[in-house]
Amino acid sequence: MKFIKYLMLAFTGGVFYSCDVEEFLNPLPETAVTADTYFQSDADVVAGIIGIYDAIQGVNEATDSDDTDVNRGIQYEYLLTEHRSDNTRSATLEGSRADFHRYLTDPVNTQSEDYWASMYDIIFRANNVLTYMDVANPANVARYTGEAKFLRAYAYFNLVRLYGDVPLITEVAIPNDRETLYTRVDVATVYAQIVQDLDEAATVLDNTYKSRASKAAAQGLLAKVLLSQPNPDYQRAQVLCEDVMSQGFSLMPNFYDVFYSELNDEIIFAIQYQSGNPLESQGFSAEFTSAVRQGFQDGLNIPNDNLIADLNTHGGDRAAVSITNVQGSIEVAKFLPDGNDWTNEYGGNARNAGNDWIILRYSDILLMHVEAIMGGTASTGNPAALASFQAVRNRAGLTTPVTSISQEDLLLERRVEFAFENQRWFDLQRFGVADAVLSAHATDMGYADYNARALLLPIPAREINLSGGLMTQNP
Repeated sequence: MKFIKYLMLAFTGGVFYSCDVEEFLNPLPETAVTADTYFQSDADVVAGIIGIYDAIQGVNEATDSDDTDVNRGIQYEYLLTEHRSDNTRSATLEGSRADFHRYLTDPVNTQSEDYWASMYDIIFRANNVLTYMDVANPANVARYTGEAKFLRAYAYFNLVRLYGDVPLITEVAIPNDRETLYTRVDVATVYAQIVQDLDEAATVLDNTYKSRASKAAAQGLLAKVLLSQPNPDYQRAQVLCEDVMSQGFSLMPNFYDVFYSELNDEIIFAIQYQSGNPLESQGFSAEFTSAVRQGFQDGLNIPNDNLIADLNTHGGDRAAVSITNVQGSIEVAKFLPDGNDWTNEYGGNARNAGNDWIILRYSDILLMHVEAIMGGTASTGNPAALASFQAVRNRAGLTTPVTSISQEDLLLERRVEFAFENQRWFDLQRFGVADAVLSAHATDMGYADYNARALLLPIPAREINLSGGLMTQNP
């Protein structure tokens, strides 16, 4: 089903008026004008929906450099998440990528600006599809609407957790409507819209796909939203997790197969890439290499010593799948380009890798189930929570029975289970310990510029400039 770009050939020609392809890929509000002549059939709506996934997938850096305005989609996400946690860092101190792990990200950071634009590209495309839903086959309208709203909610969930208050745009924006495009809306209101969108999606979707929106994906993402919002709804999150747990997903017996047997029984939602095709591949796997460098940079997502220690002590079988020793350098093993290791130069095609990016998998549901049952308390001995927690540990070869789970235990388990999957930053934030953990981490690493303001990324200066001063900056 690696079909994204093929359907996009038609989509790119008609949905937006734009003077060139780069403006289309990274649309400022002024260029995101819909063409009434494009959406005329059910097939056109489907192509529009596929175009939303294309925006998530992003543009491989091997195809276009940062000298042009392009959307990387989720291909830069590890910089904004893993690098800003205590998990990873850049191999060098040079360039804007190295600013994230040292908490020096400024409003003109290229990668942060690109990520913001990518998420709003997803939102703009979803809104376009929703506007022209009346041309779809009536029997498909509910499903198509749910899919578009799921993807819009996904983008807003990323934005609100990284930037705080953000513009909330739920209809096709009128050009130069600066009030709508640039007024930041409070976090609680953004979360309310996310919940509304996911509720609708969960009601109308089924589990046909793993690489497109599904009922289980909407429920699982909604559970995480309910745990993350300012006033968590633990009870409803528990119900949602238990519903997903009844839908036939299971843990892969071998942790390795989670990442290299794609769309397996554990995957609930993943974004697909295709090896060797510059227009369909991803480049982040190559950037995780350092000693035998295959990416454009000197090495990114370099594991920190305390993560290595946690994986070796608490990871069980997961350690060997998560990290590897490359000529004395400990590097990321998850998402090795097409499964190839350094001994054959990562297969010779590392910059055009086909590894899918996993957004939601079953072990996340199980550990969120524990979190929801715990309900913000310090610990739990609830049998259902113990069963979910034990299942994840058993798969890792850690079969000693657990009789009680503390928040620290759960956070540690999530760290070793989801290392390098862009979860750690959001976990620290959701558990309410981000400032304490990262302050201690910054002290250990000598990152003198860390303070609590780093818990939010700065709003890109470009957006503030375009707003004519209407958009405000984070502290």
